[in-house]
Amino acid sequence: MRYFEDLTPSTGAREPRAWLRSSRPRICLNGRWRFKLRDSAPDGVPEIGPDWGELEVPGHWVLQGHDRPRYTNTAFPFPIDPPYAPDANPTGDHVRSFDLPGDWPADGAVLRFEGVDSCFKVWVNGVEAGTAKGSRLPSEFTVGHLLRPGRNRLAVRVHQWSSGSYLEDQDMWWLPGIFRDVTLLARPLIDDVFVHASYDHVTGAGTLRVDTAPDAVVRVPELGVVAEPGAPVTIGAVEPWSAELPRLYDATVEVPGETVELRIGFRTVRMVDGLFTANGQPLFFRGVNRHEHDERRGRAMTVDAMREDLVLMKQHNVNAVRTAHYPPHPAFLDLCDELGLWVIDECDIETHGFIYTDWRGNPADDPDWAPMMLDRMRRMVERDKNHPSVVIWSLANESHRGRNFGELAAWTRQRDPERALFYERDRTYEFSDFYSLMYPPLEDLEAIGTRTEDVPEETAEHPSLEARRRALPFVLAEYGHAMGNGPGGLADYQRILERYPRLQGGFLWEWIDHGLLLPGATDHVYGGDFGEQLHGMNFCIDGLLFPDRTPSPGLTEYKKVIEPVRFTGPDPLVVHNYRTFTSLDDLTFLWTVEEDGVEVAAGNLTIPPVPPGQSTQVATPSRATAGPPTSEQVLTVRAVLAKDEAWATAGHEVAWAQFVLEQPAVEPAPVAAAVVDRGEDLTLGGGEFDRRTGRLTRLFGQAVDGPVLDLWRAPTDNDNGQGGRNGVTQEWRAAGLDRLLHRVQAVEVMESGLVVRARVAPEGLGVGVRTMYHWTADADALRLTVDVQPEGEWGGTAVTPRCGSWPRVGVRMTLPRELENVQWYGGGPGEAYADSREAARVGRYECTVDELQTPYVVPQENGSRIDIRWAELTDAQGNGLRVTGAPHFQLTARRWTAEDLERARHRSDLTPREHVYLNLDLAQNGLGSASCGPPATSPHTLEVAPYTFTLVFRRAEA
Repeated sequence: MRYFEDLTPSTGAREPRAWLRSSRPRICLNGRWRFKLRDSAPDGVPEIGPDWGELEVPGHWVLQGHDRPRYTNTAFPFPIDPPYAPDANPTGDHVRSFDLPGDWPADGAVLRFEGVDSCFKVWVNGVEAGTAKGSRLPSEFTVGHLLRPGRNRLAVRVHQWSSGSYLEDQDMWWLPGIFRDVTLLARPLIDDVFVHASYDHVTGAGTLRVDTAPDAVVRVPELGVVAEPGAPVTIGAVEPWSAELPRLYDATVEVPGETVELRIGFRTVRMVDGLFTANGQPLFFRGVNRHEHDERRGRAMTVDAMREDLVLMKQHNVNAVRTAHYPPHPAFLDLCDELGLWVIDECDIETHGFIYTDWRGNPADDPDWAPMMLDRMRRMVERDKNHPSVVIWSLANESHRGRNFGELAAWTRQRDPERALFYERDRTYEFSDFYSLMYPPLEDLEAIGTRTEDVPEETAEHPSLEARRRALPFVLAEYGHAMGNGPGGLADYQRILERYPRLQGGFLWEWIDHGLLLPGATDHVYGGDFGEQLHGMNFCIDGLLFPDRTPSPGLTEYKKVIEPVRFTGPDPLVVHNYRTFTSLDDLTFLWTVEEDGVEVAAGNLTIPPVPPGQSTQVATPSRATAGPPTSEQVLTVRAVLAKDEAWATAGHEVAWAQFVLEQPAVEPAPVAAAVVDRGEDLTLGGGEFDRRTGRLTRLFGQAVDGPVLDLWRAPTDNDNGQGGRNGVTQEWRAAGLDRLLHRVQAVEVMESGLVVRARVAPEGLGVGVRTMYHWTADADALRLTVDVQPEGEWGGTAVTPRCGSWPRVGVRMTLPRELENVQWYGGGPGEAYADSREAARVGRYECTVDELQTPYVVPQENGSRIDIRWAELTDAQGNGLRVTGAPHFQLTARRWTAEDLERARHRSDLTPREHVYLNLDLAQNGLGSASCGPPATSPHTLEVAPYTFTLVFRRAEA
């Protein structure tokens, strides 16, 4: 059997060990390599020919003009025929030469690869050094005996498909190549280091033991420690490491000729009374799942991009990361130690594609695959064992059940009993220290919190396993699928997670969109954009960051939902500390009072010490009004950093809340104006109407068309659901909401104004909506009241599809394209929907129509502003319209229609039209996360029902 198809993890490779910062000489072999791509695996040592090109290492050849990337979610892009690879197996030969100084210590030198996808063979000066599999894991080879002074030649043959590929089906782009660093290391004198640094939360003492070379000296200068290897040292008082306060101590391990630099964090994690604790306190994860991804470089990540990820996480109140679904670049964990995040480090194992054989042949339950799986676990644990941020080892992801996980768990518990184990997909949880699920409905999560959940089928006949599972703490491995516009419902999840001690938080899916930006392109690509028949479409576009690392509205919402500081009030005003270990002394508390969005008072709040988990009451700031209030008065309180931190500067906002202190008095209704009949047209106040259709043609001098009832929106990814399941788009289409026609029944001139009666109904169905538009006017305002009454069997019959919700209820109208400047008073600054509105802050905002749009990779409904009191759309001279809600409305304005959005697959498919299309909605349906999870819950569902809403139009206030 060929080496890339056998079940041998490696040949010629050294034993796995920790990733160390050593003083020993090293040569970086990153840079430009000669490269040749072949359609299948050749034989023999690679020899450079005239048809060879060049390639950047680290890098993926499919992102550098050779072949194409492939994205699949669950399916293998090759036949399920383990352990074999197809004959058409793209193979990249990489060759580079390097100079070895004459005095360089070559004896025993080690060649280290941090990551190669998916299997490779190495030659040094024409002699084979070894082979390895395990794409996201390091491989080392002893090559000193193959080196020579002066010029040396390194050749690496990389196969895209191998037996290892059956363990690497991780919902991501298949990106072959040498994508992490390549380094030549002088022979290690300190071959390995294992730091054991625990903390006693009762006494405040730390215990340090460092297992390493027997002749080494361990030094921690700040603590005055000079110790021998393997000898425990107790330090009377240390500052513990936590994600909230990531205290690190610089240390060295020294032997003659080598010094290894370490950063030690003292912390203890253990299970106590059914809860996962750190330093004596139960942890709560406000986490994200993170794939390694860069829009141009794929998984060939730079340290700058890793730091940017973690800085953004910290700035958005994220305290934990699950390294989905493989160990990250080792520098990433150094940054987690430094900046402070709890880490679930996940092994490079996922066999998801075997769902298409009903798990027949799944490597997880085949003893022949055990050595390869255990090899991956060992390499992860040994590489990452010295990171205080890593508190949990994850055995795998979505690989069903199997006896091999027992071997992984047993080895890991023996090697590192100081950390917990995690695995979600085996429903017995026999080898996991946590009960976990992905994307459960809220009612299931509530049952788990109260320990009243249903018994899984896998443990129903095994009382001991069921008793163990029911005693485990619960962590959401994945939830809140951030695909496209969404996710919705995060606040609902958070309320339940925080209500029950058993629920120790979760990890949102996922951190970043996996869109790729190819050279010269303006659109990010996803599955199917290369003409491939088997692909996962845009299921990789599911992140809280856009592919260029711009935060999406979903991340802004998540930041608000998981704030570690909360305010309730306003009378009394209470400050709650949701942190686990630290007080609020690092924060400054500010307040402002605004009237109709204009600041009228401000100051600082004096907050007494608030220990973690405690609350304090403070005096409520206010600004008294003389007589009845004439404007809305809103109090905003904010918690900001008092000083610079490693991840943000002083003044960075951590948390905020708003409270309405006063509402304006209701003004008496003005004297109504009369309708003027001009034959073809009708005039009422500032509006001119088509007598036949009852639609506005001009409004305060502006040419307009509409407004008409609108029930449709361009479906979001979460509306569509996963693979046509679980979503609402299919129901909406079946009910004809995407093909509504309008029939005017009457245009009636009344003493009270103008009444337009219409019926809005889909082609081919008997359901409809009876709609009445009631217009009234006074000296400066034109008022519209819309009454909506469903007709027919919306609940469904034997021949009529059921439709339980509408996408939106509102009106759509067309405005001149020049009205491109938008100002509003209401929720902002970003988009918000019924179940993603926590981050919408009441204030005054302004931007252009184009800036209202959220640039999702796949166009869909976006850009709604919520709780609008009033909004103005004006031209460059300030001419235009003002719309006021009675009391509030949702605003969407764009240069294309919802139908244009619906047809577009990429942003470049959207061509601006000659008008601005304005939606003024009473409400829209919630977002949910049905792209992989539950739909919008009933409190956020826009049910089919009668509705009435009012809008007031005026000339813009120039």
